[in-house]
Amino acid sequence: VQLQASGGGLVQAGGSLRLSCAASGDTFSTYTIGWFHQAPGREREFVAAFRHTTRTTHYADSVKGRFTISRDNAKRTVFLQMNSLRPEDTGVYYCAAGRPILSSLRSPDMYGGWGQGTQVTVSS
Repeated sequence: VQLQASGGGLVQAGGSLRLSCAASGDTFSTYTIGWFHQAPGREREFVAAFRHTTRTTHYADSVKGRFTISRDNAKRTVFLQMNSLRPEDTGVYYCAAGRPILSSLRSPDMYGGWGQGTQVTVSS
């Protein structure tokens, strides 16, 4: 499965954005989809994931209560609603697919199908 993120942009602190992750391939519903954030000069970090097996959502502590991940299997799309954005949320956001076990859910190495990310810039 190949994925493509979109929906980024420039927003003021406290604002909102909704990112979309569109997938190709018929097996989309059998994958866990993760969102990852890469700030300038830093490694890619876990943001959120929607597990396909349990249909549960998982978040990094830094975004809990502010971001919401959801998926629409019929449309082969996963969304990341980002509220109360902060300047430290600035960076490129990527989505990816995998079948990680729970203990490895947050590791980018467990995912593939990375497409071009989408830039999010939060001004203070």
